[in-house]
Amino acid sequence: MRRIAVTGASGLIGSALVRSLTADGYEVVRLVRHAPRAAEEVRWDPEGGRVDAAGLAGCHAVVNLAGAGVGSRRWTDDYKRRIRDSRVNGTATLARAVASLDDAERPRVFVNGSAIGYYGETGDRTVDESAPAGEGFLPSLCVEWEGATAPAREAGVRTVFTRTGLVVSREGGAWERLFPLFRAGLGGRMGDGRQYWSFVALHDEVAAIRHLIDTDGLSGPFNVTAPNPARNREITAAMGRVLHRPTLFAVPAPVLRTVLGEMSGDVLGSARVLPTRLLESGFRFAFPEIEGAIRAAL
Repeated sequence: MRRIAVTGASGLIGSALVRSLTADGYEVVRLVRHAPRAAEEVRWDPEGGRVDAAGLAGCHAVVNLAGAGVGSRRWTDDYKRRIRDSRVNGTATLARAVASLDDAERPRVFVNGSAIGYYGETGDRTVDESAPAGEGFLPSLCVEWEGATAPAREAGVRTVFTRTGLVVSREGGAWERLFPLFRAGLGGRMGDGRQYWSFVALHDEVAAIRHLIDTDGLSGPFNVTAPNPARNREITAAMGRVLHRPTLFAVPAPVLRTVLGEMSGDVLGSARVLPTRLLESGFRFAFPEIEGAIRAAL
């Protein structure tokens, strides 16, 4: 039986991944911040740089999905620092722990979460994994986040970065807040609605992570986004069709900037991201179009 260690196991993607792995008979080791309450839990302190490395010994893979929510609250300087530290310090802690193990006990693969925020604003231009990093807080964060895996990579561990898009799910993320608004008939486009949102169904997100774990030879960045990014106005129309609600309301860009501050750039910005390497590796999306992803979430 393969053992797989997961951080962020209580989050949106982590909990879905744990359910999927457990259903297929995998032994899942959860990294937790509290004192372990079960045999399958391992204590770690990501910000403090401490983890029980012995708990990772013999695991086939380590999947790192931990980090403070990017969209959870307004981006003050203090919260931006928390976002950065929770990702970069936690990743470095895990990478050092993985590298410290003897070769026979070292995980074969390290899957580290990342985000399409790496590319920044792309406008109508399509980008894939060959594109350079953009400019701003999120691109800089992603570069540092991925770079923190260096100890694991230098120890010879196959290392993968999942640059995830907007996950379509009722259980968390942006769509957790969008669904109630649209159900109430209060949904609508944001700004001019021309900006591209690169989305992924939660089902496909989990399937992609498992594909990257199981497929030898895959390393480096992989965009985990559906192959057909949609404009915000197209997503608005799809939400209205699926939920049978009007989508008459629109939130002007100045209002979003006032309410959300710097984080409004993530809502109003355009990211037209393609999963080129994932498709080339043989992965196939169950929900490549936005309407199918919305229906899957419901």
